[in-house]
Amino acid sequence: MVVAKRRFGRISAVYWLLTAYMVAALVWWFIELMQLNEQLHAFRIGSAGVTVPAAEIERRRNIVQYVGEGSMFLLLTLLGAAFVHRAARRRIRLDEQQRNFMMAVTHELKTPIAVIRLNLETLRKHTLDDTTRTGLLADNLREADRLEDLCDKILLSSRYDAGGVVMTRETLDLSALTRETLDDCMHRHAERRFHADITNGIHATGDRLLLRLAMNNLLENAVRYSPAETAIHLSLQEVLNASQLRVSDEGVGIPDHEKKRLFRKFHRIGREDTRRAKGTGLGLYLTRRIASDHGGSVRVEDNHPRGSTFIIELPKTQV
Repeated sequence: MVVAKRRFGRISAVYWLLTAYMVAALVWWFIELMQLNEQLHAFRIGSAGVTVPAAEIERRRNIVQYVGEGSMFLLLTLLGAAFVHRAARRRIRLDEQQRNFMMAVTHELKTPIAVIRLNLETLRKHTLDDTTRTGLLADNLREADRLEDLCDKILLSSRYDAGGVVMTRETLDLSALTRETLDDCMHRHAERRFHADITNGIHATGDRLLLRLAMNNLLENAVRYSPAETAIHLSLQEVLNASQLRVSDEGVGIPDHEKKRLFRKFHRIGREDTRRAKGTGLGLYLTRRIASDHGGSVRVEDNHPRGSTFIIELPKTQV
């Protein structure tokens, strides 16, 4: 990754050097034309049959032409150079994110597969008591759920890119849906502490499965990126004309310069080979798309004294 960035840095240096040469050449030709215009002006004045006012009009007309055409050419050159450079940077950043995504997906796939394989080999080779067998089967089911969740996210992301996501529109009891999502998360992470403050009777219009996925993404991120001994706080309240869901953790927090990029596809903070938390960079991207499709928004704020708070706001539905 470092080698790729250095290579792009060298290419950028050469690119802007050539652009600077083109600009310098344009300026040089402009100066030459202005000097030539002055010489022609002096020649016309000295020529018989050409009046001074007529020569001056021709001189000013040429100046306006040179300045106008030169400025337009310079502007187009700089805009074109900036556009090409920005497109190249975006492409390289996308390639880097896709490489990180493939590394993350490979890791996310190998871990549950290895666990399931080991558990099945143990069940096949050994005679185990009922308690041990039940525990191994429960582990397999959890790992299978992880695989299914990963596949669902990849599939949904591809459908969004292809414009093939069809939402159902129904009036939902958002309070009950939030409790169901939280209960499932608490069941999966029985070792964690959760604090909930959910107002009853809040409704929304949208797709039950997509909204549940968005809530679950925020809860799973809070579990993944905060210490095991800290609590996770979830609240659902009515704020003005919106329903506001807040999920707060007590992790290390998110730097300000990363907050705007956090909801981009494949984006993860840091380098893939130095991250210890699992993830693919799709969860928050999908959460943003889901919130937007429901006429809402999602953002992240600092949680005091430490950690982060993710906020989903959806239009309030009257029942």
